[in-house]
Amino acid sequence: MVTLIRNGQILDPRTGRDEVGDIWIRGDRIIDASRENPPLGREEADLVIDAEGCWVMPGLIDLHVHLRDPGFTYKETLETGGKAAVKGGITTVCAMPNTNPPIDDGDKVKAVHDRAKVESPARVIQLGAVTKEQGGKSLADIRGMAKAGCHAISEDGKSVVDAGLYRQAMKLAKEEGLSVFAHCEEIRLVEDGVMNAGARARELGLRGITNSVEDVIVARDILLAKETGVKLHLCHCSTKDSVAMVEAAKEAGLAVTAEVCPHHLILTAEEIPEDDGNYKMNPPLRDREDVEALRRGLAEGILDAVATDHAPHAGKEKDCSMKEAAFGVVGLETSLPLIHTELVKTGILGRMEMVERMSTAPARILGLSDRGSLTAGCLADITIFDPRAEGKIQKETFVSKGTNTPFAGRSVQGQVKKTLVGGKVVYEAR
Repeated sequence: MVTLIRNGQILDPRTGRDEVGDIWIRGDRIIDASRENPPLGREEADLVIDAEGCWVMPGLIDLHVHLRDPGFTYKETLETGGKAAVKGGITTVCAMPNTNPPIDDGDKVKAVHDRAKVESPARVIQLGAVTKEQGGKSLADIRGMAKAGCHAISEDGKSVVDAGLYRQAMKLAKEEGLSVFAHCEEIRLVEDGVMNAGARARELGLRGITNSVEDVIVARDILLAKETGVKLHLCHCSTKDSVAMVEAAKEAGLAVTAEVCPHHLILTAEEIPEDDGNYKMNPPLRDREDVEALRRGLAEGILDAVATDHAPHAGKEKDCSMKEAAFGVVGLETSLPLIHTELVKTGILGRMEMVERMSTAPARILGLSDRGSLTAGCLADITIFDPRAEGKIQKETFVSKGTNTPFAGRSVQGQVKKTLVGGKVVYEAR
């Protein structure tokens, strides 16, 4: 099948292309992205998509998603999570391994990959656990998971407390060409906290989580990565000192990358209106100075990528006090319009920088040379986004099983019009 995407504003950070043009697709690959010398006549296209006024971008890649499958399918499944992803313009997701059972060997990675090819409209890369059953006592089957294509290991949802065991995992990951995706949380410092420590927590009568909970592990993991030489990726950075440490690590030439979530870029702890479980996330919403540091870090490329940390829960797990609520918010369907509205429209990021942080950089972090670009030969994973569309975030319209968002009712500008995966239209806005 031959598809022609016409008259869209092509945004390709890998080549720097930012101009109105056409994209030609044959099968699952882009065959041409030039307007001057099209490879075929328009009449030879089986499908013509008019993208006038829209941005045509390489499909977004989300480095941090909880699909909850297997084991917690009342929260999300490969199918519902995949549908939520493509609705948000996300064509590849990295699934975290804290499922039930945890993904800790090659057979489990393969099982998810095989199922996802059938059940999910988005591509799924299943990450592997660092320790067996995420119990923190012995190493998982890192070699087997590498062979099964996990790309990275992560103990997400917790940190590996035993630094010696973690160093062993890093050495093995280095040997196998894997990255380590680090959830930076010193659990012994949490002390039953449920939101950021500070004035708002005191006003709400809730126990606070200090920045040191994150910062201590960021420092430890960077030092271990320096010693072992492994590629370290820091998940959901939320503090000003995390940004400073990532900046210092990069200046020292270390293989360290980092991500930040839309909620940490947009909201502060002071904006939490009441004791509402939908505002409970890990790490928590921080102070204004942390948010400003995160925005600067993303704009300057210190923080490499935007990732959602999509963490769906059942309503009863979130519609309660923060004291009882589960940690986590959803983000697959809202991240692109939120980032466009709050960072691009306000001048913090350029549109090309937005695409770079949400597609090209994640592809680079994962070593996916066939994604994150619109050049000939790349997979035809494409997001068509209308930056003019206005609307509100309505959780009633989510296709994810999770509706736990702090952004319900928020006005946004920009809407995904179509998402293509492997040249096929897998989502079209109504």
